[in-house]
Amino acid sequence: MLLRFEVANHRSILEPVEISMIAVDGARPAARGFSSFNEHVLSIAGIYGPNASGKSNVLDAISWLAAAVGGSLRYWDEFIPRDPFRLHEGQTIGSTHAVEMVVNNIRYAYRAELDDASVRFEGLYSYPERRRRVIFEREDQNIRFRRGLGSLAGTKEMLTPTTLALSASMRFDEPEIQPFGRALSGIQVLGLRHRALWRRPIESSGASFLSTESLFNDRPAVMQSSLFEPPDFISASSRDSALSMLRFADLGIDDVQVAEDDFHEREGSIHRQGKPSRQLSFMHRVAGQQVPLDLADESVGTQTWFALIGPVLGALRSGQVLLFDEIDASLHPKLSARLLELFQDPETNPLGAQLIFTTHDTSLLNHLNRDEVWLTEKGENGATTLTALAEYGGDKVRRSLNLERAYLQGRFGAVPELDQYILKRALGLSKKDA
Repeated sequence: MLLRFEVANHRSILEPVEISMIAVDGARPAARGFSSFNEHVLSIAGIYGPNASGKSNVLDAISWLAAAVGGSLRYWDEFIPRDPFRLHEGQTIGSTHAVEMVVNNIRYAYRAELDDASVRFEGLYSYPERRRRVIFEREDQNIRFRRGLGSLAGTKEMLTPTTLALSASMRFDEPEIQPFGRALSGIQVLGLRHRALWRRPIESSGASFLSTESLFNDRPAVMQSSLFEPPDFISASSRDSALSMLRFADLGIDDVQVAEDDFHEREGSIHRQGKPSRQLSFMHRVAGQQVPLDLADESVGTQTWFALIGPVLGALRSGQVLLFDEIDASLHPKLSARLLELFQDPETNPLGAQLIFTTHDTSLLNHLNRDEVWLTEKGENGATTLTALAEYGGDKVRRSLNLERAYLQGRFGAVPELDQYILKRALGLSKKDA
């Protein structure tokens, strides 16, 4: 599970900002505990703020580091494809990414400082007995591994000024590095638009449809007694789990059938050269009969929810971190709230998967605790700041506070300032000045 992430000089972020998944209010089921770690850890975090305040860039920074660990050895050659702050001194100073995670009940900490030409510093540490232990430290091209890690000797030969040592060392079967590297590089991303070509493809709508549709190429599911019963995603088959999520959202879908189509490609179908496509039919029960509808005939909200099922089930079943930009896009607030429930509830999320999302949907604040909310704003220099909602107020925000009402009232900032007079004047709708 992700504990904290810090970044400096990435896109609209100049000075260091940090998002923490450590719970302020630990005595609740949604906050997970570890025997090797004193604090409780959150399974969700929501980032709010005005348009262009940098919400998406916080997620992009996490995504950038995950992709860098997975791909720097292969894709980084003559320069490091970072994306620094473009105003003031951002282009001339280095960037920093730092992350802490619990993997296999062991806490890890990793830090990388780099510029366009090279990795200046890199360090990986573990806390197997709550004491800090250096796995490796690297300054420029000089790298030092902890004694006993002879299996990583080949890392030095693979290292270049633009290659992350963590990325190179993952080529070797070292149990002190592999689990952490895989957890970090395996972070899933949904919705982010600004992606460099070297990063792995994001879960576009088409890819998400395919990952969900593949779950239905399984045995037929047994009918459940109720749409609202908590689905047992972990023990069920892939098909049962996917269908259970459709019913969980109460979309009126009774079943999903897959039929081969030799002649046509349709939206939501798998088509490979020389093989028939597979066409989904969503079965709705009306007046005691099942009526089939194609995916293209379903509402945008249903299509969006369907596309989420594959990535969400993948995260829940493996304990992954899922980043979701603009979670409220095309989703009804009730569906967004149900998605949060899946990650908050230990029964549907027993492995500690985490969801970090951005949104403008203030109704979701009614489903979030004060330590699960983060706020972005832009300073006078155009740089993003990130603040925990739990830091507001005298002795922190009360648990009983109506967060949605307080946010809309501007008590925490991070809301757009709208001047109707200026807008009317620009549109030529205001009366002439007196």
